[in-house]
Amino acid sequence: MNDSAPARTTRRARVRAPELVGKGGWLNTGGSEYTLADLRGRIVILDFWTFCCINCLHVLDELRELEEKHRDTVVIIGVHSPKFVHEAEHTAVVDAVERYGVEHPVLDDPELATWKQYAVRAWPTLVVVDPEGYVVAQHAGEGHAHAIGALVEELEAEHAAKGTLRRGEGPYVAPEPVATDLRFPGKAVLLPSGNFLVSDTTRHQLVELEADGETVVRRLGSGERGFGADSFNEPQGLALLDENTVVVADTVNHALRALDLGTGAVTTVAGTGKQWWQGSPTSGPALDVDLSSPWDVAVFGGKVWIAMAGVHQLWTYDPEARTVAVAAGTTNEGLVDGPGAEAWFAQPSGLAVSPDGARLWVADSETSALRYVDGDGAVHTAVGTGLFDFGHRDGDAEQALLQHPLGVTALPDGSVAVSDTYNHALRRYDPATGQVTTLATDLREPSDALVVDGDVVVVESARHRLTRLRLPEEAVRVESVAHRTQRAATEVAGGRLQLDVVFQAPAGQKLDTRYGPSTRLLVSSTPPELLASGDGAGTDLARELTLDPAVAEGVLHVSAMAASCDDDPENEYPACHVHQQDWGVPVRVAAGGVERLPLVLAGMDDRDA
Repeated sequence: MNDSAPARTTRRARVRAPELVGKGGWLNTGGSEYTLADLRGRIVILDFWTFCCINCLHVLDELRELEEKHRDTVVIIGVHSPKFVHEAEHTAVVDAVERYGVEHPVLDDPELATWKQYAVRAWPTLVVVDPEGYVVAQHAGEGHAHAIGALVEELEAEHAAKGTLRRGEGPYVAPEPVATDLRFPGKAVLLPSGNFLVSDTTRHQLVELEADGETVVRRLGSGERGFGADSFNEPQGLALLDENTVVVADTVNHALRALDLGTGAVTTVAGTGKQWWQGSPTSGPALDVDLSSPWDVAVFGGKVWIAMAGVHQLWTYDPEARTVAVAAGTTNEGLVDGPGAEAWFAQPSGLAVSPDGARLWVADSETSALRYVDGDGAVHTAVGTGLFDFGHRDGDAEQALLQHPLGVTALPDGSVAVSDTYNHALRRYDPATGQVTTLATDLREPSDALVVDGDVVVVESARHRLTRLRLPEEAVRVESVAHRTQRAATEVAGGRLQLDVVFQAPAGQKLDTRYGPSTRLLVSSTPPELLASGDGAGTDLARELTLDPAVAEGVLHVSAMAASCDDDPENEYPACHVHQQDWGVPVRVAAGGVERLPLVLAGMDDRDA
């Protein structure tokens, strides 16, 4: 801070941070429970997240450096706020905290009590609370670590001068390690030798197992997060490129790696190690283009297809030309079929090629859907209806339901096995009959499966093992269950609704207008009839919508992006930052409902002007 700067005036009355409440209790605290009073004197960052959300996982990684740098002044608390029914299970949250290497306290809030108190509308949302217990900033979406880091340094200086800053060890207590050969494995591939290669995701390694699926042959990777020749960072998908080479989706490194099965050598074949952001190149030399959380890979049509979960797209890597390019998806999150350039996905996480090579099957996790790409590159949906409908229901594909599937496997008869992750089940879709059946239940977060000698070998991620199943002649019948996301709907007035996406460049930054408008807004709805006008894309973050009062309820899909750069006239090459967020806002038309819907993209410092 500049000591000679004029005194700042208060913009608004300071708001005391609401208390932290969650029926699931606390994790990573050694059994202790905390109130905000217990944390007085520390800078508290609340991270409202849910473990299905790829943007939330990005934020976890963004916060790691800040967490380490300010460990004696900052306490990060993850407030787990579930979307899916499975995510409200306490054991699932415990697993997720370990799976993703969360090294700070987590409050399990299955009923969204704290979410509601803080008026959160989107995953992820970050709230900064100062050492005196007042909310000073709120940010929705990812890409805010730089701004929050600058705010933390300002708060440290301010409260050290006031005598209200308390330094010391935080409340984090690491859980006891568990000895298993695998720890939350993600995907597997059958090697020419008959052995299995498994991505041991939480331990940042690949593990080769003998044909029994249990005996460890070798481990590949140091076991520490990294991007070197002997390290991975939460690897997931695997695909056999040739008899001696496996392509690895090195998810948190935002890269594709190639493993030489003979020597064990690992090289990078695509990605820079940096996350792709809006405006970055989407094609070109593979080692010069950023990727974003590649989750699975499959060889289809002579190219390696990539389930790019981080940007809701499918990309391709050409091993001959050594180039990458977008194959399908617009980066908008949702379920829209059609030509690849117009289709929408939502965290595609599993890929498999049909036996005849005519289709690439896709497990589209956030829409709880099974989809496919045909030989012409067009996208089709076989099972699933959208972002907010999920459950466990067999029968005709038009009404069948899945719950956040992460894997898909082509079966020899042309049907498809779906690793229905949050239903703890293996499901089957038969294109010939259009029927969905259940093959197996009582699995624990299955994330992939392989066909081996007529059996199916399932990656049971939360049981840390491979499980071999004999496919039954008749599918298991289970009771049908349907769900919608549990967030309460916002009551809105029928007719005109003013949508305002609130964005102010963080302190020390300004909007980047060097190449035209620095903001983008895209609006749509489910069902489409909900919006009589106001849908589509534009650059203004404020828009007047018209809701059809004949449509009683639905979901507004809002996607916003803003670019800002460091405001330093002496710096010829200022650092620039992209702020982006997708919202799915359930709304219900009701008399007396609100006529304005504000959504915060980047929070303003509530303390001063």
